[in-house]
Amino acid sequence: MTDVLTDEIGRFVRAVGPDPDETLIEMDEYAAAEGFPHVGPAVGAFLRFVARLSDAERVFEFGSGYGYSAYWVADALPADGEIVLTEVDEDELELAREYLAAGGYDGIARYELGDAMETIDRADGPFDIVLIDHQKDRYADAFEAVRSKVPVGGVVVADNAITASVLDFEDLLEWAEGGVPVDCTEHTQGVIDYLETVRADPTFETVVVPLGEGIAVSYRVE
Repeated sequence: MTDVLTDEIGRFVRAVGPDPDETLIEMDEYAAAEGFPHVGPAVGAFLRFVARLSDAERVFEFGSGYGYSAYWVADALPADGEIVLTEVDEDELELAREYLAAGGYDGIARYELGDAMETIDRADGPFDIVLIDHQKDRYADAFEAVRSKVPVGGVVVADNAITASVLDFEDLLEWAEGGVPVDCTEHTQGVIDYLETVRADPTFETVVVPLGEGIAVSYRVE
C-alpha cells in the first residue's frame, strides 16, 4: 500500500484511533505476508466511524477482497443490519467469510460471488454506506449504478483517490488544478472520471481525505 501519510504521522493516526481486535491484526498480517492490497487500519477505522455517525444499517461493497474493510464496518452495524460483500475471486470471498465469522459478524454479512456491477443491479436499496474499491476504470459506472440507492445522509466512499501503485499522482494533481493530463493510464483516468462524476452531481458533496491511499467521501445532501 502506498500510504499518503508519512510513516510517523501514519503511526500517530493508527495509535490514536481504535485498536484492532485479534482478527483484524491477523488480517493485517495476512495482507503483509501475501502482499495483498487493503485499505489499512486508518481507513478501516474511518469507515467504521462514518458508519457510526450515519447510523448505518446497510452497506454495499464494490470489491471486498478477503473482507478487511467489511470487518471494520460490521462492528458499527446493528444486529439486524446487513453488509453485502462482492468479490470475483471465490477463494478470497471464502476467506472473508471465515474472518467475519471469527469476529461474530457472519449473521449480518451477505456474500456475493461475481461481478459487483451485476450484483448491485439485483440489489434493493437503500444502502447507507457504499465502498467502491474494484477496477478503477469502473468507479464512475459503479457510482451511477448505486447513487439512486443511497438515501439522503448516506455516504459513498471510493478508495485510491490519491495514489496507488497503478496511479500517477502528477496526472491527478494536474487535472485537479484545471489542467488536461496527456496519456493517462486507464487507472488514473478512471479515478479522474469518478471524481468528475461525483463532483458534478448536485445531490452529493465530496471531499478527499488523505488517509491510506486517499479516499473520496461523497455525502448525499438531497
